[in-house]
Amino acid sequence: MGYEPLHHKYRPQTFTQLVGQDAIATTLSHALEQQRIAPAYLFCGPRGTGKTSSARILAKSLNCLSNQVPTSMPCGQCEVCQGINNGSILDIVEIDAASNTGVDNIRELIERAQFAPVQCRYKVYVIDECHMLSTAAFNALLKTLEEPPAHVIFVLATTDPQRVLPTIISRCQRFDFRRIPLAAMVTHLQAIAQQETINITEEAVRLVSQVAQGGLRDAQSLLDQLSLLEPPVTAEKVWDLVGAVPERDLLALVQAIAADDGIAVLETARRLMDRGREPLIVLQNLAGFYRDLIIAKTAGGRADLVAVTPPTWEAMQAFVQSLDLPLLLKGQQTLRQTEGQLRNTTQPRLWLEVTLMGLLPSALSTEATITPSAAAPRAQPSPIPNPVSNKTTAPPAKATPKTSPPAATPPLTAGDSSPVSPAPTDSIASPSPSTPAPPESTPPTTAPEVDLPQIWAQVMGYLQPMGTRALMQQQGLLLSYDGHVARIGIKSKPLFKMAQGRITNIETAFQALLNQPVKVTLEVAEGAANSPPASPTAPPSPPPPTKNNPTLSARPGISPVAPAHPVSPATPSPREQGAPASPPQASEPTTPPAWTPTSDFDRAVKSFAEFFNGQIVAMDDQEQDPAKNGKKFKGEDTKIKPPSPDSDVPF
Repeated sequence: MGYEPLHHKYRPQTFTQLVGQDAIATTLSHALEQQRIAPAYLFCGPRGTGKTSSARILAKSLNCLSNQVPTSMPCGQCEVCQGINNGSILDIVEIDAASNTGVDNIRELIERAQFAPVQCRYKVYVIDECHMLSTAAFNALLKTLEEPPAHVIFVLATTDPQRVLPTIISRCQRFDFRRIPLAAMVTHLQAIAQQETINITEEAVRLVSQVAQGGLRDAQSLLDQLSLLEPPVTAEKVWDLVGAVPERDLLALVQAIAADDGIAVLETARRLMDRGREPLIVLQNLAGFYRDLIIAKTAGGRADLVAVTPPTWEAMQAFVQSLDLPLLLKGQQTLRQTEGQLRNTTQPRLWLEVTLMGLLPSALSTEATITPSAAAPRAQPSPIPNPVSNKTTAPPAKATPKTSPPAATPPLTAGDSSPVSPAPTDSIASPSPSTPAPPESTPPTTAPEVDLPQIWAQVMGYLQPMGTRALMQQQGLLLSYDGHVARIGIKSKPLFKMAQGRITNIETAFQALLNQPVKVTLEVAEGAANSPPASPTAPPSPPPPTKNNPTLSARPGISPVAPAHPVSPATPSPREQGAPASPPQASEPTTPPAWTPTSDFDRAVKSFAEFFNGQIVAMDDQEQDPAKNGKKFKGEDTKIKPPSPDSDVPF
């Protein structure tokens, strides 16, 4: 007979020989003894844990000729037991689902299952890696799997039960095979080494069990390879054979990192790679070693949670006493983030060394700060004068919008000979030369004067959108500003509610202008309509005229319209009179007599007129009916053109 590998030679032949699967072995043995045999079984678990071996043991237990009924202890010597071991029994069919994935293969299996067995009591169909079957194949198997012929047993084995249809799982008795425990695997390997006369140290056997990660077949295959080396087989030879980094080298590397010795780190890493260790393997093994160090730091008495030898575990426990847990966690995070880059790079040695240098305590404790590169010089906006502290304020740091707001002409104020232009978005208007700022070293003895119209005009330059700017230019005025709170007066009471919804826009404009938050409050200032506040030294305004403003008729496309009811004339603005106006008295505001509209049309006309400072614009070419004294337009189909799309006034 030729060479037989160890994982074939030492395959378990009975349920009592299963390693590390005591619960499954006990359950299946009792089912066989009580003759409670299910029509279908599902064996799922990691590779090399005994799924296929258990299926063969179950087949031998059902058909052993040394017993008249199924037994949990097959003899292993009869024709059926020997035939199952070498695969010569026709009634025991093992199917590789990866090669028979289609529905036609399952249909053929179902047709053959209808025939009675030839040599055995039961036909057993073992479908290995059943998750590879297609959905159609699974659905074709459903009915037969639920109610198979009395002489047919199905055993489905898989390493990925999540890919098996729930309808299939519900028709099977499920058994989950776990990874082989370390102690049970060490005992089993030592027994094999003794029978095969393999000279291997106990430390090497334990290391083989750890490398196998719970797979008994992997451990037996590795032991078979080690038996070809010169005796004795030590742990160093195991590390060299599997290509992993030895624990002592990993410990030396971590100690060099903890000592903040970059030269020792680079030398250790290069020595490992010169011995044939791949950079990715070094990184992965180091990440696992960091995990073991964290367990040694937080749970020093749980040696069963790590896969290291006892001498290395003791050295790790002594080493982590001087380390901080946050340092270990940061190192673990750095290794996790670098693994993907190291896997895809064309320079793995370079990036491994860079990663190891980044694990040094000096590198982890120092927060990386990114300094913006020197860009091309650009024009900086001029400083903004603070009207309260009389000092200059740095321009806002945020980027200015690409579309600068169009210039708007604010109302003239007392003491100004020309209208104040709003500040563009690129540069802010410099302080007026008439009020020079005193030196910072000499604090002012009296409160500086505040130029409210100039501040309001500059705020208008930053106010967005266009409709809000038009509304505030027509109906709003700055009553007071103390550096933190700005009081805004609204000339029209019907438009006060609309203006309340624009407070956020006004505060944003103040912040963009003065580079500091400003609280904005609104109040109705009907007595101050058309007379914005001026400086305290402004002369009193002349008495209001009794006739209509003559400048209204001089504008093209604008015709004066008499109101529907007599309305007391409002105080004309300084622009209309050509003379400065006195500021309103806060204690005794002069409120004009209120006009009560009598219809919806009158109310709409009043609101529209107040929006345009008492001017009604004829939007069509039709003439007004003079006989009706301007109460409404002539004709039933007269329409008013809606405002432009840029405006947000809901008329």
